[in-house]
Amino acid sequence: MNPIRVLIVDDSAVVREMITSVLAADPKIRVIGAAPDPIFAMERMSREWPDVIVLDIEMPRMDGLTFLRKIMSERPTPVVMCSTLSQKGADVSLRALSYGAIACVGKPKDVRSRFREDAAGDLITQVKAAALARFRGPPRPIEPEKRPQPAVAAPGLRSLVPAVPVAKKVGRPTNQGHIIAIGASTGGTQALEAVLTRLPENAPPIVIVQHMPEYFTAAFAKRLDGLCAIEVLEA
Repeated sequence: MNPIRVLIVDDSAVVREMITSVLAADPKIRVIGAAPDPIFAMERMSREWPDVIVLDIEMPRMDGLTFLRKIMSERPTPVVMCSTLSQKGADVSLRALSYGAIACVGKPKDVRSRFREDAAGDLITQVKAAALARFRGPPRPIEPEKRPQPAVAAPGLRSLVPAVPVAKKVGRPTNQGHIIAIGASTGGTQALEAVLTRLPENAPPIVIVQHMPEYFTAAFAKRLDGLCAIEVLEA
């Protein structure tokens, strides 16, 4: 099996060096380039297209979100966002997921001394998982904090529960004594959004384990709560 071809796009020379060092140490990964911004990245991609892109958000000439949307519209490719571990970084990264990014990894503020121990293993895991993902591009976008108008349950649930308006969150579960457990990792945010936004307000209680960096789970729960009929909270 050929190594996974990875392109790194980050305006920080230190970050590019560290990510390159981390990924290149794995024999199943080959770093084909490290670009300081999307313009340089596109030039490199014209010569060899990567299997996975590791992408920063704030960069000169073109920001990461704009570049991400351009990629998804022209040639959908697995993208792993590498964002600063902060509330702002989490909010923007979740927007990236809605635009089609496969996963997000946190970028420690003290990159030189902490990147290897804090994020190296997670980055390698996410890159490998992204390369194996059945990727079909971004989901249909839904802006956060805007609930859809009255919707019906998904076809598979239509015979089990009645359709209810999405805006209300007052129903009681119809299956008392039962609980649904969901585990998700790379690419799981898109799948969770697709499933949860189609559930009626009286769906059974659900417990979700989602692999995400610090700060991201709270932002993700807030986004889902704004989209779903059911109440979504971070544990």
